[in-house]
Amino acid sequence: MPSRTSAKTPKKQGNKPNSSSVSLENNCYEGERLTNLLQSIRRGIESARHLDRSSLPEKIWLKQQFSIGVNDVTRVLERMKPFAEVEGPAQLLPLIKSNHKAPCVKLQAVFVTSDCNPRWLTKHLQSLASSRSVPLIFVRDNKEGSLRLGELVKLKTAIAIGIKVKGNAINKIIDDIIDVR
Repeated sequence: MPSRTSAKTPKKQGNKPNSSSVSLENNCYEGERLTNLLQSIRRGIESARHLDRSSLPEKIWLKQQFSIGVNDVTRVLERMKPFAEVEGPAQLLPLIKSNHKAPCVKLQAVFVTSDCNPRWLTKHLQSLASSRSVPLIFVRDNKEGSLRLGELVKLKTAIAIGIKVKGNAINKIIDDIIDVR
């Protein structure tokens, strides 16, 4: 009977960084850059809330602007049409339409903490977001990234936050961030 320790493990290829680590570095915000990003988003949230003038409680209003948490972000991304289907022929659309499906909400970008433990909680978001052409922005803050993201939406912690396309000040700020990258 072979021992369990004899299982083959993939060998690393020299000092070449893999493509996922390179893309992580380009999309990762930390330190002063992260602080500036979160402050500008907070200002955008305040101005959008002021301009909206809705009588909704703040937490409900935030839920309308953001997809909060890994499960909610995954759900919204799965309901979005893949990028190939959006530009593909009409034959790719479902033949039977159901009236009980939720309306399609689009995400402009997804913020994910890079210090999530265990890692597999957010691993699927990269492929799912790339298939929907939604940019991922990683937040790293010395094991406190989830606390920093949670502050945005008035929660203690948040591992992932998706910004819904609403055409408000928040979306304009995210557009600027995406264009700069």
